[in-house]
Parts: sequence; C-alpha cells; structure tokens
Amino acid sequence: MPRHRRLPIVAALVSALAGIAPAAAQQPPAPGKAYRPVPIQQPAEIKDADLTALRAKVAEAARNRDRAGLAKVVAAKGFFWERDGADRAQGRPGIDVLAAALGLASKNGVGWDMLAGLADDPSAAPVQSRKNAICGPAEPRFDGKAFAALLKDTQTDAAAWGYPYAAGADVRAMPQNGAPVVDKLGLTFVRVMPEGSVNPNYMRVMTPAGKVGFVTIDALAPVGSDQLCYVKEDGAWKIGGYIGAGEP
Repeated sequence: MPRHRRLPIVAALVSALAGIAPAAAQQPPAPGKAYRPVPIQQPAEIKDADLTALRAKVAEAARNRDRAGLAKVVAAKGFFWERDGADRAQGRPGIDVLAAALGLASKNGVGWDMLAGLADDPSAAPVQSRKNAICGPAEPRFDGKAFAALLKDTQTDAAAWGYPYAAGADVRAMPQNGAPVVDKLGLTFVRVMPEGSVNPNYMRVMTPAGKVGFVTIDALAPVGSDQLCYVKEDGAWKIGGYIGAGEP
C-alpha cells in the first residue's frame, strides 16, 4: 500500500544525521528501557472509483511537476489550509494555497514528492473541523488514554512515535540489508530515535521490548502527519484543502 507518511520522518532524520559522524552507526546500539505496547488498528481504504480517479490525476501531476494540471483538480471555492489552529488560506485561490503549503516552487521537489505520496495513499476519513470534507491519509484507531499514558511514562511527546504499516517488519542491528534481526514490529506504537544512522534508507527505533535497531523508512509512519482533503464540487471530487505544516 503506497504511503507518504515516511517523508516528514525522513526529513527529520536527514537533519539529525547532518551532525553525526559515520562511526556512530558502526556499532550495534545498546538496548533501551522496555515500554508498554499500545496497539493500533490500520484505517480502512475508501472504496470510491471517482475519488480513486482523482487521486490518479493528482499523482500524475505531481510526478510531472505540472502545476497547470494540478490546478484543474483543485476546488475553485472554499479551499482551506489548517495550520497551527488557523486557516492560512485567507480566501486565496486554492492552487496558490496548495503550492504554498507544499513549497511546490522549491527546486528540491520535496513538496511534489509529498503530494504524490498523499495522493497514492488510499485511506481517508471525515474530519470534525471541516463539514463535507474527507482527508487522508486517515489516522489509525487506538486507545487514546493508553497512548497518553505511554507518553507520560516515557516522558516523550507524540512526535517521538510512529506506527508500522504492517506487522512483521524486521528490526535490524545495523542500518543495512542482511544485518542480524533483533526484533520484529507488531501493530503497536514504536519509539523513533532518528539519531544513530548514516543510511538514509533506514531509521532507528526502539521496540516495546526495549530492543534498539533499524527499520527501513517505508516500514513506519509518523504520528500526526499532514493530510490532503477532498470535497465534492459540482458533483465531482476535487482537492478542497490541506491540514498540516506542509513541506519540511
């Protein structure tokens, strides 16, 4: 299942690695303190052929960095950008707001990559703050009280946690293929520890058992990722808004 959510974690990982010497990843990491696992249940896919077709158009425009093509599938009215508790759209044309949110004018292309990943993710769900809009990727279902207790027990915040797209991903002793497997991910929250790897294809984690190791970046999603929102306009699905900070 295609996912975009690794991108914010990857951006943070790359930043963290900037000051880390290659020798930091040459020794297997020491084990940490075990924590109580909090199960998650993955969101269901939205079965809507018209929405699937729209997402395909968005993904194609993103791959081609085609702003004009993207503008054709953005709602003409009422576009919103929820960031830090406020609507940053301020009545501007939707394509301009979306381009600003994702930094589409940036030469590095990260915003276009994020957009492609957002469009590829098949999950979506209604959001309380926006009537008649559905946004994706949808968040997993979990016990909020248990997760809050986990944050308190570990003295962390939600940004320090991710969750796997599927159970069974290998946690390896070193950030490389073929390294010994020290644990496997279950469908629970996992602590993310971005320091300690010089391989951009891996991220460092601590499993509930306290095992510290490395998983591939496409195995884990961050908590609270950005969302692309869809609305019906004149009977057709369009991109109607964006929730989140946008391009890292």
